[in-house]
Amino acid sequence: MQEKTASQPLPEKIVALLQEARWLALGVLALYLGLILFGYSKADPGWSHAAEVERIANPGGRFGAWMADLLFYLFGLSAWWWVLFLLFLVVWGYRRLEGLFHADRRPFFIALTGFILLLSASSGLEALRFHSLKKPLPFDPGGMLGLEVGRLFSQFFGHTGGTLLLLGLLAAGLSLFSGLSWLKLFERLGALLEGAWFGSIALYQRWQDRRIGREVARSREAEVEVERKRIEEFHVEPIRIEPAEMAIPKSPRREKERQAPLFMDIPGGALPPLHLLEEPAHDVEPPSAETLEFTSRLIERKLADFGVQVKVLAAYPGPVITRYEIEPAVGVKGAQIVNLVKDIARALSVVSVRLVETIPGKSCMGLELPNPKRQTVRLSEILGSKAYHDMHSPLTLTLGKDIGGAPVVVDLAKMPHLMVAGTTGSGKSVGINAMILSLVYKSEPSDVRLILVDPKMLELSIYEGIPHLLAPVVTDMKHAANALQWCVAEMDRRYRLMSALGVRNLAGYNGKLKEAVKAGAPISNPFSLTPESPEPLTTLPYVVVIIDELADLMMVAGKKVEELIARLAQKARAAGIHLILATQRPSVDVITGLIKANIPTRISFQVSSKIDSRTILDQMGAEALLGQGDMLYLAPGSGVPVRVHGAFVADSEVHRVVDYLKKAGQPEYVEGILDAPGGDDGEGGVGGEGGQGGDEADPLYDQAVEVVLKTRRP
Repeated sequence: MQEKTASQPLPEKIVALLQEARWLALGVLALYLGLILFGYSKADPGWSHAAEVERIANPGGRFGAWMADLLFYLFGLSAWWWVLFLLFLVVWGYRRLEGLFHADRRPFFIALTGFILLLSASSGLEALRFHSLKKPLPFDPGGMLGLEVGRLFSQFFGHTGGTLLLLGLLAAGLSLFSGLSWLKLFERLGALLEGAWFGSIALYQRWQDRRIGREVARSREAEVEVERKRIEEFHVEPIRIEPAEMAIPKSPRREKERQAPLFMDIPGGALPPLHLLEEPAHDVEPPSAETLEFTSRLIERKLADFGVQVKVLAAYPGPVITRYEIEPAVGVKGAQIVNLVKDIARALSVVSVRLVETIPGKSCMGLELPNPKRQTVRLSEILGSKAYHDMHSPLTLTLGKDIGGAPVVVDLAKMPHLMVAGTTGSGKSVGINAMILSLVYKSEPSDVRLILVDPKMLELSIYEGIPHLLAPVVTDMKHAANALQWCVAEMDRRYRLMSALGVRNLAGYNGKLKEAVKAGAPISNPFSLTPESPEPLTTLPYVVVIIDELADLMMVAGKKVEELIARLAQKARAAGIHLILATQRPSVDVITGLIKANIPTRISFQVSSKIDSRTILDQMGAEALLGQGDMLYLAPGSGVPVRVHGAFVADSEVHRVVDYLKKAGQPEYVEGILDAPGGDDGEGGVGGEGGQGGDEADPLYDQAVEVVLKTRRP
């Protein structure tokens, strides 16, 4: 029993404490060694000589003075390497310091060999070269070891050759001992010098660019002044300048909200007030007639320099751009002007120029130039306009202002679906927010319900909790596919109800139910599960599905989502279900031919290339937009897009409206929207009362469901 107890190892905790004590002792010893070497005095008694002094100067006492003298006598100045060696032992063995240093897999004897080389080479170099440091040491600068090593190397390799070899051994020993890579050290040093060199060159080039820019600006001003004088010499017919529509007719709602309310807003179904949104700026100055006249003559002059004769007929200033109507001379083809668009922009010193080849109802072309001062189009200005108030559709969308400053208000029910594209920073997300706010400002939750899909979890998640939502904001793409499946099933259910009532669309369905309620004879549900006492039918709201990034959804479930979107786009209009699809990557693998053929209404913000513009609009032009809400709106049945300057709404405004809506009511979510039909995690087909499964639906399933509903027997 005693033998078992004696052979039993120590507990791990005790072993760990002993190891910590060992490395702590080594650390204290290293500090003590550095202290006695630093405080060495030749007058103290030591190993190499005896002395009688009243007080020892070394801070390590008599033993410290004796030990320091011994180390300096043997190794010279290289005795300091022993302090580094002790610290290296602490770092090598103390496991808790591994996280602070790079992993070192070298065997210990390799590091020990490197230390011996380092100590020997350093002592030899001191003995050969550091003669001036002989006085404060008990022996030569390299000590006894350095004296022998230096004598040996100088005897065989000469004074200079020995020094060179000792330097090599010193570098090799330091590398083996510390793990230092000289190649990486020189690479970092070279990268630092290279960065400093090229940084100084860049600073010099920026200074040169600023200096040249000032000279070019002065020469351009002189050229413009000469051009102005040349233009003033000709007596030309002045152009027709159409006044910009800076003041928008206000709606009765805005005039009514100007009166201060006597009581606080009572939550419960009221539409949000307009004062939650920022007011537009009133100090906007349109371009002057002199500026428009001068720019018109400058356009004619620059095109003449390129060999194209045109005449500017009229100018239409707007909040962001000004359209100049130009008439090419006889024999000038429109393609010649199209090919000169970039040259015109460079000649006029503007960011971009968009050329409208065909203006409906006119025989001229349009040249759209950005204004020097851009006006910010506020959403409150459009929502408070008479044009928005006169739209009675619950699916009214506000886009912004056209090039003349008139508000652009459209009806989603007539589209009936919308595709939006634009690069990052083009204003696409702000445009989506403006559309959502225009819906909640026009309709209550009983009229319009929303399904928001936000893959980025940033743009639409702010609307979480408003009463217009049918389901929580969808951020999981599998749930988004399930929501589209639910929409297809809901579309089929609504079609059966409308067919039973003999109406053609959702408006007729709701109107018939309201008339029946007024007459005191509500209509019962013909598909009730309790035919003896069927429940009365109620009005159905419009459903708007907004997908912020279609590309992410297509990457997760491309083929299935494509078929669901195509089916909704083909049939969901009469059922009151509408789609707004947005993407920042308008490529053919996202906007497929099937989706594109069924969604004729498109909005394109600024895109990066002509190919992207053709993909979303079937024509070029979106690549020349200015960004920040500048868009092209292609209405259904029209081949000519309309340029619109999107309404801006800040995040703080959206927060205020959302907070108001949350106080007005709680969302009533419909269960099962985000659940997969049949519990198959979204991999099955579309369920619903129609009984249609996935790609392999049973043709007898509908009849089986009908029999079960009638007989109430499985």
